[in-house]
Amino acid sequence: MPPKAQAAGKGRGPAKRKLAEEFPLGEVLTDTSKKSWKLGAPIGQGGFGLLYLANDNSSKSVGADAPYVIKVEPSDNGPLFSELKFYMRAAKPDLIQSWMTSHKMKYLGVPKYWGSGLHEKGGKRYRFMVMDRFGTDLQKKFEETGRRFPRKLVLQLGLRLLDILEYIHEHEYVHADIKASNLLLSHDNPNQVYLVDYGLAYRYAPEGVLKEYKEDPKRCHDGTIEFTSIDAHKGVSPCRRSDLEILGYCMVQWLCSKLPWEDKLQDPLYVRDVKLQCRDNVSEFMSKCFSSQDKPDELQKFMEEVKTLSYTDKPAYQKLRSILEAGLKSIGTKDDDKLEFSSVVSSNGAGPSSSAKKTSKRKKVVDYKEESDDEVVGSPAKKRKSPKKKGVKERKTASPKKKAATPKNTAARPKKALVEMGTQTTPGLKRGRGRPKKKAEPVDSE
Repeated sequence: MPPKAQAAGKGRGPAKRKLAEEFPLGEVLTDTSKKSWKLGAPIGQGGFGLLYLANDNSSKSVGADAPYVIKVEPSDNGPLFSELKFYMRAAKPDLIQSWMTSHKMKYLGVPKYWGSGLHEKGGKRYRFMVMDRFGTDLQKKFEETGRRFPRKLVLQLGLRLLDILEYIHEHEYVHADIKASNLLLSHDNPNQVYLVDYGLAYRYAPEGVLKEYKEDPKRCHDGTIEFTSIDAHKGVSPCRRSDLEILGYCMVQWLCSKLPWEDKLQDPLYVRDVKLQCRDNVSEFMSKCFSSQDKPDELQKFMEEVKTLSYTDKPAYQKLRSILEAGLKSIGTKDDDKLEFSSVVSSNGAGPSSSAKKTSKRKKVVDYKEESDDEVVGSPAKKRKSPKKKGVKERKTASPKKKAATPKNTAARPKKALVEMGTQTTPGLKRGRGRPKKKAEPVDSE
């Protein structure tokens, strides 16, 4: 097991991790199956890991059109080790292809795992993983369209994510960190979207045995504060309903621009309490986000359905799909497999209510996830100044320049690297605007 980062305490920051060393162009890495991979230019960089373009043909140079990316970090760091366990167990190409064939799917938005291994250079050891390369992330698209997506697009994204979540849930994992910055478009097909960043993925049912509900104050508020589930706010390990709750929050934000608790993200207890109120009265929650004429009934029905799930329940994925498909029908359209990001304000609830139009700009903050978060498309990464690290999950707002309150029992996490990738932004690419998170326990700890 890799060493765990030291918990942040009063006057003490997170444990330091070794910085990644940049490899020269053309460096060849050999994975555990003895397959060789050649590195191209680095396209993502963080405090402890680098992301490179790569090719499986070591006889020629790696160009800008390389189909793979390789994530590299010092072997005694932990983030990649944790994420790697998910990929090795649930993201092998033949496993994904088999699922697609049996479910008659055109594609599944789960990144494929192509190999991994250890590499020695200059007396140092590095861990690496080979993944698909992707394009831009949806957070960037969200900002470009004025922080609102068309209703059709939101429902289509919901359907894609239900496919993805059903797959990873059936393979014993939950994602626990769904958000626009962790959703990447395909490098070759802009109508395909992939869920990346499995740094917080949790094996909720190892060998088919479900974990029991247990609150742990030391783990309160894990995840990205504006979207994380009520279970996570209580320090409970994520489960299938957690992923669906997070998806519900994402769809509402994408459609109305801003969630009711986004003005006080520096106060996790406040965020938790408002989410509890919204869960208790979903109709009132929707009224806070939309005007009466723009309220999307399908999202209310979706959240009402998720609300009925107990901690160990298996979700009715097809019922949830039917709810979103009915929403598409209600606005006179259907899922045509085309993702259109143009901002639509108004008709048939495609745009936000007037109350949602006023949104405050927020400064970027440190993201505690240890994977790359930003995405840089098609060009070598540039060094960026890292914001000061804070020992808690918190997020600054654009207005008052106050220091955010530090919740108890939270651990600071280092900033993630940028990525284009392909996989990532696996880490959810924070493109410079990170979301606060806590350190995740290695996914193989079960």
